[in-house]
Amino acid sequence: MDVLTPDQLPAAARLLAAGQVVAVPTPRWYMLCARAADPAATDTVFRVKQRPTDKPLLLLLDSPAKAGDLFDLSVDARLLAGALWPGDLALRLPWKPDAQAVSAVGSPALAGCPDGILGRLVALAGEPLAAAVCSISTPAAGEKDHPALTAAQVAAFERTTKAGIAAVVDGGICPHGRHMTIVDCPAGAPARLQREGTVHALAVEAALTEPGGPHVG
Repeated sequence: MDVLTPDQLPAAARLLAAGQVVAVPTPRWYMLCARAADPAATDTVFRVKQRPTDKPLLLLLDSPAKAGDLFDLSVDARLLAGALWPGDLALRLPWKPDAQAVSAVGSPALAGCPDGILGRLVALAGEPLAAAVCSISTPAAGEKDHPALTAAQVAAFERTTKAGIAAVVDGGICPHGRHMTIVDCPAGAPARLQREGTVHALAVEAALTEPGGPHVG
């Protein structure tokens, strides 16, 4: 597994384009990333995480505009994306009828628009990525598998699982160690806070109410 610096993101993007899996830091923890449109690459993420295939991956977009191309965005979804993207907010969104849904991320899909190093990589990739936390999804009974917070922990994960991660972008220690906030945004219905994480519930409410929108449920 290669260790890259944040200045070497073009090399990471080339690995993704070649169907490889790359580990990338976020403020929360390191994420395993692959091209969303490459079934073999996304299958690798499911395999190394021992993740059930009925538990979809996260779809990463480079802009709110891309979400509008793919998904049927409610008024609330547009407000949230406009106010809190890029960042640590994930929106559960229904695909547009004419969009080609990505099976690895499910339907409706959980979509994010990251900032920082991961956001720069998605932009360089020039297409949506699929991602999941660098950890085992279903550790054995009595065992714990905390998400990787450092590049060294990614390397340990690689050695233990023989995952075949092509490279890790070493962004130092990920300080938050918490999940993203998730808001369910069905078409034509009010948004509903599904899980509070690094984005505070009051920030979600402010994004929906200060422009005059309805309160989050």
